[in-house]
Amino acid sequence: MTTVTRFAPSPNGPLHLGHAYAAVVAHDLARAREGRFLLRIEDIDGARSRAEFAESTLDDLRWLGLDWDGAAIRQSARIAAHAAALDDLRREGLVYPCTCTRAEVAAAATETGPDGPIYPGTCRGRTDGPDGPDGPVAWRLDMARAIARAGPLKWTDELAGVQVAQPELFGDVVLGRKDAPGSYHLAVTLDDAADGVTLVTRGMDLFASTHVHRLLQTLLGLSVPVWHHHALLVEGDGEKLAKRRGSPSLADRRLAGEDGRALAADIRAGRFPGGLSLSFSALAIGRENP
Repeated sequence: MTTVTRFAPSPNGPLHLGHAYAAVVAHDLARAREGRFLLRIEDIDGARSRAEFAESTLDDLRWLGLDWDGAAIRQSARIAAHAAALDDLRREGLVYPCTCTRAEVAAAATETGPDGPIYPGTCRGRTDGPDGPDGPVAWRLDMARAIARAGPLKWTDELAGVQVAQPELFGDVVLGRKDAPGSYHLAVTLDDAADGVTLVTRGMDLFASTHVHRLLQTLLGLSVPVWHHHALLVEGDGEKLAKRRGSPSLADRRLAGEDGRALAADIRAGRFPGGLSLSFSALAIGRENP
């Protein structure tokens, strides 16, 4: 089977060195296995997604010397498919409408999961029929019902080994946002299957999310890839690089005349500027005993 990887940034800000590391990992794993490396722009985040950042992403990757196969994929072209999958789950009685705000969830929650406060089930049992809530709603997965439908599941990470899926850690996650038919969990799972991705490479900060994605694959009858959750590039204080922290952008380095191919070579060799280092900061939740 041909290995297919992807790099899937959101165009809500400039790329930084953490993105460069993730892109190099995905690119090099595909090329080492004589496979395909795809670029997907995840541009469904409302007004935060900006065309100039999407174009800058393409320029940054070329500057690093990374080439991708085929045209860049735009997630926004898949919105209808996301909506159709959500409709399928609705017909199966596996999602329900929720009108709660984030502040209300945080105030009512008594437990915390990988995504933050676990939804306490305030709206569970509501329907989308004539007596359902009016106005914009989010659609939440009825986690207990979904797990009962899917049964026990496992998934494999190339670095962490075989994992027992524990999506219940997240509670009733949002699959359809009030402003879009697909949340991250639903959209990325559908898009990876649609793109034929066989090896999902991403940072350890998303390790736990895979428990939910594995459940969705079974509920929606999707193919199941292997995962490769790599280390995160972190600053001296141990915090990962992030756009909101003002981490230096690749575009700034590129426009200043820095050699992008040399930077990519340094990344491959584990040489990072400014005291940056790699960290495996997430736990391999649910690892199966050998």
